[in-house]
Amino acid sequence: MWIRFLPGYGVLLAVALGGAAYAQFDDKKSGVNIDEESLTPWQELETAPPEYPRSENLVEFYVSAATSNKFLIDAKSLSVGTDSVVRYVVAIKTPGGVTNVSFEGLHCDTYERRIYALGRNDKTWSQARTKAWTTIPPANPNGYQAALFKEYFCPNGRPILSAEEGLDALKRGGHPSVK
Repeated sequence: MWIRFLPGYGVLLAVALGGAAYAQFDDKKSGVNIDEESLTPWQELETAPPEYPRSENLVEFYVSAATSNKFLIDAKSLSVGTDSVVRYVVAIKTPGGVTNVSFEGLHCDTYERRIYALGRNDKTWSQARTKAWTTIPPANPNGYQAALFKEYFCPNGRPILSAEEGLDALKRGGHPSVK
């Protein structure tokens, strides 16, 4: 049987079908539980910088054979928020003896990063000038954020479940579920 649509009836049909689909998933009528968290927009937690890192708490991780810098995570600072952001303090030591420290976050769902604060020479924090999330730069010899995302803290694009899981991945040289 052929159905012929008259002008203007296409919209009416779409509305009717859309309403039927909504009614099917309305938890009061169908008994289906709708996860309201998935319906609300993502909300980032307010975050203050942690205690400045101590050298005994730093765990080195691998980024690339093409760099002579050393990359370290402060084990005490690693956390996973209820907003699914993995937060950490990273220290980058250059061969010349300079160490750069920053407090950062990875948003695993969107492949983005944010720098919350930068370390000063007097071991205090300076708030970052921008609060924007930015796309993680492509992997390069010093691309530690891409390495942290892919190999340690966001295996297969999903955030780790706990700081312990992330520390285990750092100590192993990568997350066991990364293919």
